[in-house]
Amino acid sequence: MKYRLMDLLACPYDKSFPLELIVLKINKYDERTIKFKKKPACELYCAFLGKKIGELQDKPDCDECIKYEVSEGVLLCHVCNRWFPIIDEIPILLPDEMREKKEDLDFLQKFKDQLPKSLVEEGKPWNLKSL
Repeated sequence: MKYRLMDLLACPYDKSFPLELIVLKINKYDERTIKFKKKPACELYCAFLGKKIGELQDKPDCDECIKYEVSEGVLLCHVCNRWFPIIDEIPILLPDEMREKKEDLDFLQKFKDQLPKSLVEEGKPWNLKSL
């Protein structure tokens, strides 16, 4: 998942923005270059720097940001406490009833030591305490 996508994503349940991005594994593609028409390329939120655009002191290095893909991670909504995995560079923002419980719990188990305790033990739609 490109950092740039965080400028567009909101929680599908309560529309909270921005979601917190927890990066667990990242890939870098040095050969990737894009010529941006304007900088910053993001309009509201720069996930690469973890700040709202209005809070930035200097223009972000969009040319560097575009080289990175979050291959494993979590998108976390602090309003409803829902979490959404990023697996193989793809964010999975499905409604609770369409999610694969076993797959999600396996993901949590795999990364439990790298994730906030509150997500692992109290996150929705399920968590490791709900086993």
